[in-house]
Amino acid sequence: MNMRTLRRLWPQKVRTRLTLTYAALFLAAGTALLALTYVLLAASLPTQPPSSLTISSQVLKNMHQACKPTGVGYKGPVPRNPTECKQASTAYYAGSAAAFQAQRQQALSILLRSALVGLGVITVASAGLGWFISGRMLRPVRVITETARRASEQHLGERLQLNGARDELKELADTFDDMLERLDTAFVTQRRFVANTSHELRTPLTVMRTAIDVTLAEPSPTVRQLTDTAVRVRRSIDKAESIIEALLTLAVSDQGKLSIEFTDLATCAEDAIDAAGPEIERRNLTVEAKLDPAETTGDPQLLERMISNLVDNAVRHNQPGGWIRLRTGSSDTAVCLEIANSGPFIPDDQVPELFEPFRRMEARTGVRDGAGLGLSIARSVVAAHRATVTARSQPEGGLDISVVIPRPHDLAAESQPCHLHRH
Repeated sequence: MNMRTLRRLWPQKVRTRLTLTYAALFLAAGTALLALTYVLLAASLPTQPPSSLTISSQVLKNMHQACKPTGVGYKGPVPRNPTECKQASTAYYAGSAAAFQAQRQQALSILLRSALVGLGVITVASAGLGWFISGRMLRPVRVITETARRASEQHLGERLQLNGARDELKELADTFDDMLERLDTAFVTQRRFVANTSHELRTPLTVMRTAIDVTLAEPSPTVRQLTDTAVRVRRSIDKAESIIEALLTLAVSDQGKLSIEFTDLATCAEDAIDAAGPEIERRNLTVEAKLDPAETTGDPQLLERMISNLVDNAVRHNQPGGWIRLRTGSSDTAVCLEIANSGPFIPDDQVPELFEPFRRMEARTGVRDGAGLGLSIARSVVAAHRATVTARSQPEGGLDISVVIPRPHDLAAESQPCHLHRH
């Protein structure tokens, strides 16, 4: 019989295997206890009759005397031969020893038979008890299995909420509940993200189709009409491309696959300000930049995109003649970047929503351009670098955003604030 046959014959259910294991362990322990008891009892029982059954030399002498006349005028029975008396005593002792051995062997046999019967009965009883106990112990596992079968994309609200002692099964159930919670959140976020993406991409496509349909409806469109249509289509294509590019950047940063290289946040911030220079000049914004060295390791492209998005957000959601304050620096445990801007007032309870994809504050800022992915990408890049981003609403209007990236040798800096000197 090979190993494959043994695996096929071995029960597949955990409850059955536990029951057989319990019964086998009890049988092995009971057999060992029975063997030990039998050996100890057999050793304690003597193999020869006790001294009370042994005929001593004095008794044998008395028997010899009883076989002889005791004096003149003895009227007793005819005396026996002394040899016969000695044989009689020897036969008496041999018979007593044989009877003793038979009694000893009978006692050991009765003990062995009774113990074997009792061991068999108790082994069967232990198997039944093991079946019951294993069923009670595996009940949480069955609940987890049933919940996992019911759970799907539409039914991720299932929770075990297992009560009882804080044992391994309770920890497994709590871990399963946490997993379902994360999956539920992920599916909700994904559905919302797909819906928002579809909505955002539908807008430029609709604009392009409308422009093309209007042009085609003209019997003989002029060169100016064709040019206007091409400009509108080009503008819509640029918007769709920016949305797709932002979505790809967000997907890459969410995966956490980084290209670790040496990067200076001050250089990235300077490049971002230069890139936004025309828009800053058009809005007549005042930029106050104090760019101290902020050297760290990370993905240069993602970090550049994060800083570019923060600067673009500060420029786009600003007011004419407003201001932007940008600072970088470092400490012993982290590198820091702070950017603040003037602009419309944003309530504190609505600030976290700005970091969600496709969330804009159009009702308060009046700004409709942009894909609504800038801050969500910045948050994703920050999370990929195990950093923190904090946004605060300013009483006079606008936002104050702070990014803290811990140094690789001191990840405890994730929770430490970044204090930069302010003039």
